[in-house]
Amino acid sequence: MSNKSIGRELLICQCLSLLPTEDFDCPLIDYGKYKLSSKSLLKIFVAAQLDQWSSYSHMTEKLDAYPKLCKEIGITDISGSQLSRRINDLPTEWVQKLFVKVVQKINRLTQYKKGLPNGIGRLKIVDSTEIRLPEQLCDWAFISKGHNAVKIHTRLVVVSPDIAYPDKIVPSTGTVSDFESSDILVEETDSTYVMDRGYPSKKNLMDWQEKEISFVVRITKALRLYTLEEYEPTYPSVIKDAKVLYGISKIPLRCVEFVDKEERSYRILTTRFDLTDQQVMEIYRNRWIIELFFKWIKQHLKLTKIWSTKPQGIWNQMFLALIAYGLSLIVKLQTKSEKTPWEFFRLLQTYLYKSVSSFKKGLRPKKKRKSKGRQKIPISTEKKAPAFGNVALVKEVKKKEERKNPRKLGNY
Repeated sequence: MSNKSIGRELLICQCLSLLPTEDFDCPLIDYGKYKLSSKSLLKIFVAAQLDQWSSYSHMTEKLDAYPKLCKEIGITDISGSQLSRRINDLPTEWVQKLFVKVVQKINRLTQYKKGLPNGIGRLKIVDSTEIRLPEQLCDWAFISKGHNAVKIHTRLVVVSPDIAYPDKIVPSTGTVSDFESSDILVEETDSTYVMDRGYPSKKNLMDWQEKEISFVVRITKALRLYTLEEYEPTYPSVIKDAKVLYGISKIPLRCVEFVDKEERSYRILTTRFDLTDQQVMEIYRNRWIIELFFKWIKQHLKLTKIWSTKPQGIWNQMFLALIAYGLSLIVKLQTKSEKTPWEFFRLLQTYLYKSVSSFKKGLRPKKKRKSKGRQKIPISTEKKAPAFGNVALVKEVKKKEERKNPRKLGNY
């Protein structure tokens, strides 16, 4: 395909063409399901995430309106009931496999990035977020009366100050604790793991140390520490910096205890003896990146409004939402845009049904003619009365001060 034809192509079609769906080309995968293949189904639901299609009827309306999009997806006609049936039947392992391939693409595009500056390096932040479900329709996700929910246990890779992406997720019912997901998410030694109090236990800490995993984790007051050596704190908010042991452990760790502006105390356990106490504190503060990520995907991707009430359909929706996020990040990295991932995703949505070339122009808008700037005008102390116009009814009410003390204000 020539560059000219790519430039004229709809941006949403170009995005979907980047999906690594080659494993779904085998005809045996969809034997007996000729009208809607798994490959087409995945593309439809990724498009729905990118463009925030709100329902099955909204999906069919969009597909009917854009024949070029239907051609890219590989469909001629589709109904909402077909989409509903297929998303519930589609094995989550297949969607997970597509997610892994998208992550591999991002890994290749970000392999040169060194993580956070000042010797901190790459971080992997581990946490979970809850998604509430309808009480009557999702009784399989029961937690307590009036509270049905599922969780996304997530590992977020921070490869630079402005780029972070999930490289692994574990869907679960809401009753699965953070601790129970830790064995799956904490597994590699190429980054420093950052976690909150729900993850470390004596067993987990000892396992991570045996595997030589680098970590910075917050611990509860219940974990008793034995001080071997104390270091002089170098930062005002640091209360304690020491080499410690816990339980029956034989490999020492470092404990950095600090307080925030509201006088809340934090006990941090880490393997990073090479950093200053301020750097350790800074790493833990960066855990907030995953909270911002969760907030953003719930606002801008279809996660809080579910497409299915069945477990497999909801697990598929989780993976598809993050595939759409990953696809947006791939386009950002390929275009070398300096916008934040959030700004870029918004611009991507704006140009989805325009040409690729117009999107590229939108990424680098022409500089507008500079004005002479705001001119200095002498400041007037006299307060002008607001203009109410001729349409609204206005009844003036005297201020409390004027009613109480008219002489003071000059109303003689």
